[in-house]
Amino acid sequence: MPLIRSVLLLIALIAPAFGQDGPKLSASAKDAVPALRLYLDEVTKSGGRPDYIKPPASDLFHRVFDLEQLTALPPCKAGDLPWLLDWLGAANQTNKLIMYFGAKPGPDFDQVAALRNLTEYQDQYAAATNFLLRFTAREAPALNLFMDQLSPEQRTPIREAGLRKARGGAAEQVFGSISTVADKVIKPANARLITAAMRDNADFRASFILPDDRTQIIGLLAKATKMVGDEEARNNLTAFAATLAAAK
Repeated sequence: MPLIRSVLLLIALIAPAFGQDGPKLSASAKDAVPALRLYLDEVTKSGGRPDYIKPPASDLFHRVFDLEQLTALPPCKAGDLPWLLDWLGAANQTNKLIMYFGAKPGPDFDQVAALRNLTEYQDQYAAATNFLLRFTAREAPALNLFMDQLSPEQRTPIREAGLRKARGGAAEQVFGSISTVADKVIKPANARLITAAMRDNADFRASFILPDDRTQIIGLLAKATKMVGDEEARNNLTAFAATLAAAK
């Protein structure tokens, strides 16, 4: 079994990213998830802690949260939605693997393990949050384009519900990000990274997030801005709030 695990991990690591090809980048990210899970299983058995600064974890993490390759892709199209959703799923799974490493199984949330991981792997969490915020700004427009090309008959209740869920998910993503940067334990550099991602895609979020959620976010931003110690991060939040407030 250890040999099989090693072979699977090696295959995932050497699989090429294929340049700026969205579907292949997405497939590469998907392949990295089970490889990371195997790595974490081995770490658990050894009684150690993951090291995302060194291979193989660092390489697998980069395969999933490859912001440079994502940014280099051409503007999204409606047909991009399937591979974008696959990549998003891989990113969310990876984020959960990192955040809940060592958590006790069961229905109750293991807050102790989650807080330890958030503290120890804060840089990775911030990088993942930055990626996901920017990824949503690419994935959601593709969803809008997909819905726009549908005939009235094709816009079924299930698809409409899916769109509303996506818009609600975008709001939840922002709520979580604001709460993170308002935490006093976060490093200034990480606060700047996350708030810049919100600021840079403020116009998209102002139109995509539902009005009621937008109002709640503006209220949370007013409180969070007072709690954030870094000036640049505060300015990013202020700019983000102004864009949301100006939306109609």
